[in-house]
Amino acid sequence: MTQPLFNWDSLILRDRVHGSLYSDAEIFNQELEKIWYKTWVYVGHETEIPNADDFVMKSIGPQEIIMTRSGDGEIHLLLNRCAHRGNQLCLDPCGNRKVFVCPYHSWSYRNDGELRGLPFADGYEGVDRSEIGLAKVSRVASYRGFVFGSFAEQGPSLKEHLGGAAEAIDRLAMASPEGKVQITAGFLKHKAKANWKFLVENETDGYHPAFVHASIFQVAKSGIGDLYSSKSTAVARDLGNGHTENDLRPEFRRIGRPMGWFGTNEQRLPDYAAKMRAAYGNDRANQIMIDGTPHIMIFPNLFIAEIQIFVIQPLSVDETVQHVTALQFEGALDLNRRLLQQTMGSVGPAGFLLADDSEMYERTQRGVQARLPAYNYLGRGLHRERRDEDGYLVADATDEVTSRGIWRHYRQLMEAE
Repeated sequence: MTQPLFNWDSLILRDRVHGSLYSDAEIFNQELEKIWYKTWVYVGHETEIPNADDFVMKSIGPQEIIMTRSGDGEIHLLLNRCAHRGNQLCLDPCGNRKVFVCPYHSWSYRNDGELRGLPFADGYEGVDRSEIGLAKVSRVASYRGFVFGSFAEQGPSLKEHLGGAAEAIDRLAMASPEGKVQITAGFLKHKAKANWKFLVENETDGYHPAFVHASIFQVAKSGIGDLYSSKSTAVARDLGNGHTENDLRPEFRRIGRPMGWFGTNEQRLPDYAAKMRAAYGNDRANQIMIDGTPHIMIFPNLFIAEIQIFVIQPLSVDETVQHVTALQFEGALDLNRRLLQQTMGSVGPAGFLLADDSEMYERTQRGVQARLPAYNYLGRGLHRERRDEDGYLVADATDEVTSRGIWRHYRQLMEAE
């Protein structure tokens, strides 16, 4: 019987994880095979390629992916590698193209991956062209416009993978009077010299905001810090399958002010408020505008952060890129304008929030190189974990139930055959 490569019993404990999980290059290589190239990974959104023959460059881990919409409207995820000699096929970030032509030997491919032509074809007499098209991501599925891909030919469906996280995407879509999210504002890229799991943990860590982001909260006179205080009624939730959430709705409902989640009111967004009430009715619209949008990390790489989304891309054991864009909602022009402005202010080139977090990512990456202590402690709130009415594990807003949930799922994936 083959011995396991790693002793997970010693690396991942109930309330702590070993520092080598963030710094061991061989562990990272195993993660690519068992997580990034096996599970469902978020790739892009249908609204990024709205027209026939549109394409946009995306990724699954370090792998470059061309997300295309062929003439029949189907979405394809193609690997950016010519089937002939491995040349990068496409360098443009986006565009509209029926055919991709390799610059090396001019092999050409349709935007569904099929080989279209090759020069001096007599040299390939007898070759089955159907076997030398572009490689494709094995499975492609979409939920409310969010496109996911999996290199595994078989496995859980996207619906099974999302589980309770699907409800959060539903809630997100309901912030639109037409029930549709748009990803159309363009992406910023932020590179951090840190392991990707530090980012995944941080996205739903309710313990750090009051300290790491204290300066911007004070300057902006924001009440966000109170949402993550020891007195907050918000909860941290483990949704299973590695998906985690900071559910701020209890606090917003306690305050009871429509659009308070966005730091504003209906009077400043009259067109949006009127459209929401027309679409959902007065009572339902009121509840939606009080609750706000979700704060959820969909494992392993999609973070929906109220006003924006982050897409996490690991490049190496200690290098990660965050792709970030403002959320936009169909039929909500006045809201969309402010979403874009606030996104630039928080995570743009001169933004405050992401700069704070990035500094912490890189410091922790350097810190885990120290020999001792060997483990990172994740036991906060373990004594007060409880089940909510839906059966999910929850704890107080500042507790580490989310990190523990991430690591439980991570271990299951890494131990799987």
